[in-house]
Amino acid sequence: MKQVSREKFIYRCMQLHIEITDEQLDKFALFENMVLEWNSVMNLTRITEEDEMISRHFIDSICLVKGEKYLNKSLDESFTVLDMGTGAGFPGIPLRIMFPEIKLTLVDSLEKRCRFLLRLVDELGFRNVEVLHSRAEDFGKRTGRREYYDVCISRAVAKLPVLTEYTLPYVKLGGQAVYYKGFGIENEVQSSKRAVKLLGGKYPVHIVKYTLPDTDEGRSLVIVDKISDTPDYYPRKAGLPDKSPIST
Repeated sequence: MKQVSREKFIYRCMQLHIEITDEQLDKFALFENMVLEWNSVMNLTRITEEDEMISRHFIDSICLVKGEKYLNKSLDESFTVLDMGTGAGFPGIPLRIMFPEIKLTLVDSLEKRCRFLLRLVDELGFRNVEVLHSRAEDFGKRTGRREYYDVCISRAVAKLPVLTEYTLPYVKLGGQAVYYKGFGIENEVQSSKRAVKLLGGKYPVHIVKYTLPDTDEGRSLVIVDKISDTPDYYPRKAGLPDKSPIST
């Protein structure tokens, strides 16, 4: 990572009121290099320019701090986090770099991406981080981790009525699901009302809007509190949540 990029990274973290160490910057540089290396043989991301990767992947991932006042635990505490549909490791890996106390599970449906993530976790020297190959609908059956996690995070995976079925079954009572979304989210949130309530979430949800530091790109965090058990019927078998979302 170029020195000018490091300086921009530090400045953008300052705008989020986050301090970043040289060691953390080194881990992000390693992360970036591995993404670019593996991207040449598999489709990890279309974002390959360094400044854009810092802003739209790394900084975007750690912008969870914008919604921290709505979280039941501080990000620097030890708690269990599930990143469902993590892809190349976003937002889970950047959050784990910045907040090393969290215990992180990365889940992705594509085996070759999981191979990348396993190598990445090893190279970063992370403990308390696991990588699991699974579809969201099958994850609970494979692991027995229904209603297990303090927080489930997901970024750029699906529309909210589908995403809630992919995630809320794995959030414990008193826990939360956090969805990284774009700026104009109101209609999508409204369309998820029945799904959120049916799956054990509290409605209305928390919506935190912000702009990515040093850009004019608007973002939203949708935060759902888990207040009751998810019926055992959910998630439905693979493919059904996407083909037939829980409607309003």
